[in-house]
Amino acid sequence: MLLLPTEVVMNKLQALLERSHVILADGAMGTMLFDAGLDSGDSPQAWNVTHPERVRAVHRAYLDAGSQIILSNTFGSNRFRLTRHNLQSQVAELNRAGAALVRAEVDNAGGRALVAGDVGPSGELLAPLGQLSFADAVDAFTEQAAALLAGGVDLIWIETMSSLQEVQAAIEGVRRSSADVPIIATMTFEKHGRTMMGVSPQQAVNSLTDWGASAVGGNCGTGPKELLPVIQTMHGLAPALALVFKPNAGVPELVDGKTRYNATAESMAGCALEAVREGARVIGACCGGTPAHIRAMRDELIGGAITQA
Repeated sequence: MLLLPTEVVMNKLQALLERSHVILADGAMGTMLFDAGLDSGDSPQAWNVTHPERVRAVHRAYLDAGSQIILSNTFGSNRFRLTRHNLQSQVAELNRAGAALVRAEVDNAGGRALVAGDVGPSGELLAPLGQLSFADAVDAFTEQAAALLAGGVDLIWIETMSSLQEVQAAIEGVRRSSADVPIIATMTFEKHGRTMMGVSPQQAVNSLTDWGASAVGGNCGTGPKELLPVIQTMHGLAPALALVFKPNAGVPELVDGKTRYNATAESMAGCALEAVREGARVIGACCGGTPAHIRAMRDELIGGAITQA
């Protein structure tokens, strides 16, 4: 039977989950771009067209460190966030370019990783708390997802969400662009175990899976240790579900005028192994995470007998 393109994409994620007990995602993009010369206040996504070679170098470093899922440099590439930089007319261009940069690096490395189109929050509050309507949010996420798919992504990764309403809008936007592209969705949990908007791990698991996410979990936050109880709770609720552990590399600190994160590669690696033992299957790092953190995670997981096929 001839497979449609969307079916081929869907099978890539399923095949990876079936052959690998643990999947390594990548680390931070913004952290790496700031080190490469991005000025504070500038749009990281603009670099997809102004400095594509520097963006590709970050993707290449994560591939070399062992990442099996690479996120595009499109976290803030929706029309609302881009308006802050007067780039709202370039939504399609920046997302297509961001996806294509990852696609090129992954293909150059032999196609051994999946390309994830990164979708972050709108940056606005949805009604009734704010002025953004659900319909307008869906339209914006549809626009972004369509451009990412046109750029060649294998899946859409929705991340750093605090509101279930916004996650729903993002997933609906993705589904308007593709009926079956795989979706990974993660929310950001605070120290008290809920998101900023009060969403519990239980609510996240139930809602995100009901809306069709293939894998769910947590990203960003205050560090790896705070995310571990969330993973434990989620695994207890849905032991067969692929869970995502992608925390910040600790707490940010200002060092010599630059933001640095206080979690070492070794400490992040130890928490990664603990997260796998609590039920996580997709492991990575968010803000402050570097290829060194990912490489240490890979080595620790292999050394801990959590091997990849």
